[in-house]
Amino acid sequence: MSTAEKAIRPVLIAGEWRQAKHEHTFKASNPNKNELLPVEFPVSHWEDCDAALEAAAQAAHELRQLPAEKIADFLDCYADRIEAAKDALVDAAYAETGLAKSPRLADVELPRTSNQLRAAAEACRTGNWAMPTIDTKTGIRSCYEALGPICIFGPNNFPFAFGSVSGGDFAAAIAAGNPVIGKANSSHPETTYLFAKEALEAAKQTGLPEATVQLIYRTNHADGERMVSDPRIGATGYTGSRNAGLQLKTAADRAGKPIYLELSSVNPVVITDNALEERCDEIVTEFTTSVLMGTGQFCTNPGLVMLQKSDRSDAFVKAVAEKFNTTPAGTLLSPAVAKSLSASVQKLCDFGADLVTGGGEPESDRCAYANTLMVTTAAAFLKNPEGFQTEAFGNAALIVIGDDIAELCKAIRHLEGNLTGCIYSASNGSDDDGCETLAAELTPKVGRLLNDKMPTGVAVSPAMNHGGPYPATGHPGFTAVGVPASLIRFGKLTSFDNIRPHRLPNLLKDKNPTGKTWRMIDGDWTCEDVS
Repeated sequence: MSTAEKAIRPVLIAGEWRQAKHEHTFKASNPNKNELLPVEFPVSHWEDCDAALEAAAQAAHELRQLPAEKIADFLDCYADRIEAAKDALVDAAYAETGLAKSPRLADVELPRTSNQLRAAAEACRTGNWAMPTIDTKTGIRSCYEALGPICIFGPNNFPFAFGSVSGGDFAAAIAAGNPVIGKANSSHPETTYLFAKEALEAAKQTGLPEATVQLIYRTNHADGERMVSDPRIGATGYTGSRNAGLQLKTAADRAGKPIYLELSSVNPVVITDNALEERCDEIVTEFTTSVLMGTGQFCTNPGLVMLQKSDRSDAFVKAVAEKFNTTPAGTLLSPAVAKSLSASVQKLCDFGADLVTGGGEPESDRCAYANTLMVTTAAAFLKNPEGFQTEAFGNAALIVIGDDIAELCKAIRHLEGNLTGCIYSASNGSDDDGCETLAAELTPKVGRLLNDKMPTGVAVSPAMNHGGPYPATGHPGFTAVGVPASLIRFGKLTSFDNIRPHRLPNLLKDKNPTGKTWRMIDGDWTCEDVS
């Protein structure tokens, strides 16, 4: 093996770190300096994908024979190992993404990551995600079971909490009893490599099949599409750009393989005139804080604001522009993100949006772009609703001003599906009638409806829906955040008809060794101790 080959990060296949089958390599970039980092990563040939799929298929068979407690132990052990490796993970992610070490990476995202792994472990132990259902009259019982190997494509903006071998999709897939093949995001491959090392050690420590977690950094597009449609794959979880996600979806759909996508969202925020009259300064602060947080690189970033035309809406635009001008522009994740943001702003301006502040070209010495605010009318929006919903991923926002509530409702009817939608209203109830009308139009367009609160935070709550109608996601009925609901995506509903008691899954036995669980028995949900 040559010195150059040794310098290239290995892939993780079948429990072993091995040199990839590859011809080409790539490097991540340091966005704070706009320069490439020294470590090289391979672009794997199909041989690597095939070997990972074969190992995952075997691991899936082995995982089905293991008690849920053992899989939960892995998730807990992995969470512990992540916390122990905190410094190395934070340093790597900072170098690759420019995200602040503190509080963002060390104090927010890393604890969230370990906490959601532990929440998934608890769901795995109790089996509540599997919806065990017993009909004693017919002798039929059912529950969700592991689906098979899961391929996960992680995004660029959350290297920990949504990472391909650490994030919410990963935790849900493993807790449902499936092995994972992670495809690292090219923006933070070293961070993903460090996570995979900890995952492998956790698998060894807890006695899981070593191919429970595997890692490939990059493939060509054709092999990625082949991967998600392979007969050995159970399903795919993808978070990223709409264009790439839809190409994968086309391939997966053609093969009849489930794929869960998070793609694009402008997250509309509607602010009534009464709300601005009551607390304009407060709302300006909340909006600018939300839209510029993390340099706007959140999938729940409020990129589209709708206002009623008045002196107060003019004052809102002016005040936001002043804050944008006086707040230093943050660092974007990569040169590709900066280029895409610049192109999206230009498109919106070409469609007729007026540039209030910002715009221009990205900075040259780091990955950054001026805080950008644009404005247009609801009448113009209605002439080209698709164009004005171009997602400007980053520190930019578009304000749409309508003559009245009725015109804003017309604009809302032309919105695509979004992860979130927000209505800011007067606290004294003076605009309740208008807000009810707005909510009736907005609710079908979003996965999460908020009132008097910006959408940027996504709590890890059992009640959370981090999903929504297309193109926010590929399916409106599932969530990527929120245990136990997020696990169902990676399960297969199986019905057991007249099966002898000793052959039933543990969750469906009259004496359930998992202990307390929610079960539906003869039509009634009960939480009982069935140990």
